[in-house]
Amino acid sequence: MRTFAATLAAAAMLAGCATGANRTPGDPLEPMNRTIFRFNDAVDHAIAIPVAKGYQKVTPHPLRTAISNFFSNLGDLSNIANELLQLKITDATSDMIRFSMNTVFGIGGLIDFATLARLPKHHQDFGLTLGRWGVPSGPYLVLPVFGPSTFRDGVGLAVDVRFNPLNYAEPSTRTQLYVLQFVSARSDLLGATNILEQAALDKYSFVRDAYLQQRRSRLGAETGTAPALPNYGDEESSGAAPAAPASGSEPATTTPTSPPVPTAPLPAPAPATPAAPASSAAGK
Repeated sequence: MRTFAATLAAAAMLAGCATGANRTPGDPLEPMNRTIFRFNDAVDHAIAIPVAKGYQKVTPHPLRTAISNFFSNLGDLSNIANELLQLKITDATSDMIRFSMNTVFGIGGLIDFATLARLPKHHQDFGLTLGRWGVPSGPYLVLPVFGPSTFRDGVGLAVDVRFNPLNYAEPSTRTQLYVLQFVSARSDLLGATNILEQAALDKYSFVRDAYLQQRRSRLGAETGTAPALPNYGDEESSGAAPAAPASGSEPATTTPTSPPVPTAPLPAPAPATPAAPASSAAGK
């Protein structure tokens, strides 16, 4: 917790130095964020991705699924706590049933019986809880190691990390569980990494836009309001409306085309009478 708080404080201190021509209205910390993003990307390619690929090679798929289910089941405890804080009693009750079913019948969460029973899994965190009660997100912020966030979500992440059930494990096994959780989660995201490498011309902008739109969408779905798209100064990402037509010009309209009306075929013209040969006419 103290390490994460120091990381967040350092990022906030660096925010005052994030000046430069690359800043955009929707991302005022872009120069600093890009530097941290490049550092995270380098660490990811040098350490995390090779370890995740090695984990996939040496670990059978059923065992990887069981490990992923185990940590997902522990995550339901955090979901329940945040749902109660948001007064989402129905979702909290559903996740309590999920956790109980998977813990008892799924051998500590290794088998996800709740999903087979069609109990939906909810994804909540303290950042969404703060947003639920009107706390603004603040500027976009890339955290070292932890990745994309905002000022609000950074505070929420500090709370979520503090109340992670793994913190209450024995010190001898706590670090090993954290490492296994990270490797398992990174292994599950290898496919998304390949898509990102192939599709994104600017990975930083792609990750930023995807993260902020996803957070706005989830918060909008919970509060019943339509999510607003981020505005970074360009027309495409801001979702600006197209320019109005010049005065005096007719606005372009689209009307549905009706199927062609069949018409009766025209009668074929009568064949012309062939002219008499010139030779026969001359002989008469």
